[in-house]
Amino acid sequence: MAKAPKTAYVCNDCGAEFARWQGQCSACKSWNTISEVRLVSAKSAPKGDRFSGYAGETQAKIQTLVDISLQQTPRFSSGFHELDRVLGGGIVPGSAILIGGHPGAGKSTLLLQVMCGLAQNMTALYVTGEESLQQVAMRANRLGLPPDRLQMLSETSVEQICNLADQLKPQIIVIDSIQVMHLADIQSSPGSVAQVRECASFLTRYAKTRQVAIIMVGHVTKDGTLAGPKVLEHCIDCSILLEGESDNRYRTLRSHKNRFGAVNELGVFAMTEQGLKEVKNPSAIFLSRGDELTSGSSVMVLWEGTRPLLVEIQALVDHSMLANPRRVAVGLEQNRLALLLAVLHRHGGLQMSDQDVFVNVVGGVKVTETSADLALLLALISSFRNRPLPQDLVVFGEVGLAGEIRPVPSGQERIYEAAKHGFKRAIVPFANKPKSVVQNMQVFTVKKLADALSILDNF
Repeated sequence: MAKAPKTAYVCNDCGAEFARWQGQCSACKSWNTISEVRLVSAKSAPKGDRFSGYAGETQAKIQTLVDISLQQTPRFSSGFHELDRVLGGGIVPGSAILIGGHPGAGKSTLLLQVMCGLAQNMTALYVTGEESLQQVAMRANRLGLPPDRLQMLSETSVEQICNLADQLKPQIIVIDSIQVMHLADIQSSPGSVAQVRECASFLTRYAKTRQVAIIMVGHVTKDGTLAGPKVLEHCIDCSILLEGESDNRYRTLRSHKNRFGAVNELGVFAMTEQGLKEVKNPSAIFLSRGDELTSGSSVMVLWEGTRPLLVEIQALVDHSMLANPRRVAVGLEQNRLALLLAVLHRHGGLQMSDQDVFVNVVGGVKVTETSADLALLLALISSFRNRPLPQDLVVFGEVGLAGEIRPVPSGQERIYEAAKHGFKRAIVPFANKPKSVVQNMQVFTVKKLADALSILDNF
């Protein structure tokens, strides 16, 4: 009599395993995230399905920390400076990279451009599981990419891909996409929690043992997060997200996890007929303001990864006919807006409880740091009083609940970046006062919100 297959119950969010099904995960406290997974022993797996040396060709040994070599693994450039910046300086051999994005964002286009460029100097393999080889060739022809060196493969079996890669010995592999790949050992369908988790683990192990850089394309859910189990992001080395609406020309590439560089690094691309093009000066895009002065607009300096970025914040304050005035924030946190309005009433003497407040960050940028507090408040005051702020004014600083203006990281670099773009005046926290005189820049330092309001009255 055949033995019944062994099963386990795994949480889709955190990967915790349980002996039986339950409604709530005991580890991450999420509800209805536990699904059944069939377990297959290694003995029952077909011998030809796994590539040779999956468990490691040499037996592992224990070493002390001092015996481990500190020599850094040399990186190689992807051919795009913005992509190299997000990856921390280039692609590391043996790394597993996951890139996600909405349909039509340009993931496959960007990777095809990268691979066609790298194939001129190294062996590169592009594996497509969602499109036919003819479709990929048609896109490369439309983009004007060199098609003579890039190796192509249409396959969804991870074991077969790794076996063929052992024969070709590429230095970089693209898997498009991880959601359509499958392993013969796993009985569930492609795209399921078990398949995505095991395929990603399989490919990551292959990258480490063969010192091959593997880039996996991942789908995202409707709320913009990567689809599949959370374990998928834990096992890979770098997770980056390509953001941008289909009707918007610009795309932003942001790193959410990087073992080889800074997190939250930002790269900006423009979608053209020839594919994605790098934007060397992103601040110029987000500062495309007209010559006419308008109220409710202020400019601030964000710090994205390792570089400053100038963006414009717009605010509209209008009398409300509703019992509960509206508070709408696009690109900013809604709760932060409510907090700052309370601070403005308590310490600035301006009450907007009967006003509708609309706030927008120009260019589709999402502001998560608190350095935008002071710029947002000045934009609200400008709209409320219908008095435009000076065109050459830049503002940044965190606002506390007591009305104090707190310093922000990298204040000196933010001021210098604004000066390079032609700004003549700046309102910054007192603790971010520059140590030396900034050429062609008048810097006003403030300690409290009242100080900033008095400076506005003098403009």
